[in-house]
Amino acid sequence: MTRSIPLRVGVEDEAPVRPTPAGVAHVSDDVAHDECGVLGLSTPHGDGIAQLAFFGLFALQHRGQEAAGMAVSDGRRVRVHKEPGLVSTVFSPEALAPLTGYHAIGHTRYSTTGSNAERNIQPFLVETMHGPLSVAHNGNLVNATALRDELLHRGFGLTATSDTEVFTLMLAAAGGRTWQERIERTLPAWKGAYSLVILAADQVIAVRDPWGFRPLSVGRLPNGGHAVASETCALSTLGCVDVDEVRPGEMVTLRGAEIERQQVLAPQPHGARCTFEFVYFSRPDSVWHDRSVHHVRQELGVELARESQVEADVVIPVPDSSIPAAIGFARESGLPFNDGLIKNRYIGRTFIEPTQDIRERGVALKFNALGENLVGKRVVVIDDSLVRGTTAGPLVKLVRDAGAAEVHMRITCPPITHACHFGVDMGHDGDLMAAHLTVAEIEAHIGADSLAFLSLDGMMRAVAGRESGADDGYCNACFTGDYPMAVGDAQAKLAFEGVLS
Repeated sequence: MTRSIPLRVGVEDEAPVRPTPAGVAHVSDDVAHDECGVLGLSTPHGDGIAQLAFFGLFALQHRGQEAAGMAVSDGRRVRVHKEPGLVSTVFSPEALAPLTGYHAIGHTRYSTTGSNAERNIQPFLVETMHGPLSVAHNGNLVNATALRDELLHRGFGLTATSDTEVFTLMLAAAGGRTWQERIERTLPAWKGAYSLVILAADQVIAVRDPWGFRPLSVGRLPNGGHAVASETCALSTLGCVDVDEVRPGEMVTLRGAEIERQQVLAPQPHGARCTFEFVYFSRPDSVWHDRSVHHVRQELGVELARESQVEADVVIPVPDSSIPAAIGFARESGLPFNDGLIKNRYIGRTFIEPTQDIRERGVALKFNALGENLVGKRVVVIDDSLVRGTTAGPLVKLVRDAGAAEVHMRITCPPITHACHFGVDMGHDGDLMAAHLTVAEIEAHIGADSLAFLSLDGMMRAVAGRESGADDGYCNACFTGDYPMAVGDAQAKLAFEGVLS
């Protein structure tokens, strides 16, 4: 859907919710899902800004595949286009044509608060007494319930079930002479994880929570403008130079060739960067906290080989995120690396109902085994994580059925035993296999000859690049249950769906 708001005229209305087509088949739910990727652009000339935003969002597609959207301002009017689907299908040339201007924000979504209904697609756009305001974010507020209730008691009407709407309405109602003042006054009320991009009529503002949970970086565009994005890979796609991380608690304002950086909240002393960004989420060509994601993943494999060596003939990855770790494991162990599983990268989700036979062999929709590399061999299978355990067993069987003599599973992070409340949809504690089964029980359940997880110390040696393996500055709550802030008020993903459905 495409919407527009002229300066100080009109209000965004809610698009009708199209029912999810029957027969949507999630091929595998045994992965953790990140909520989204965010992008912001401001250029002095405004040439092709929607096209720039498209390519930036395309580079962030891996962070969310449920929906995509962008909002563009020409200084007078803000137009937004957002729909369910992938970036390449949401933004046709016809959809991009009216999105002209100098400033833009964009979003790719996987839902962690609120359902995947169309009303929750970002960016959100509202009219305020100060002009149009559009907001997109990556993360999760643990106090969204209390903030939402407060808005309702103040007489606000809520049209969505996403905490992004909470951000938007709180900013719209905030006092202050400028958007920077309104943001600074509102920030202390937000508890949790957020990397925000905010579009006003004549500027883009980016804000990161003081814990630094989710990544956010800023760079200078070749045309003299500036861009912010969840990952540096998107900035590289746009040709950015002078790339730098947005610091925890920092606000960055982009106005064409001008950039203003302001520390509006004191960063938390120890920080809480999400280690899972390195393990799984981020693209391997991204850099975060001065650490190459690809290099860290290779080091995860090295540490795993040091901790859980096994007599074997070949090391294979579960593509794609485990490939660097498998290379590191093979290098450290002295075992040959080879392909053993071929991934169908286009399956994602299908709107064609599979036959019962295919459904029962669900993993075969996503992977095929290369029997010639597996027959008669003792195989080490490297995977990045084991969440609900629904894929590991079928993968082991697939490799064994292809002729492997032994199958040894190695996981590049510790057992995931606790839910995330900061922007990662891992399910609840009861959904997590490692929360109620021992490693030996999981090994028996998935049918592997052996199973080993990387230790917390080993993971942190790889992630932080220190011999001590200290986890200062990182959040490992999903592995330890030690949350960096109280999460007693954190809501379930669909907690607000009871009224709006």
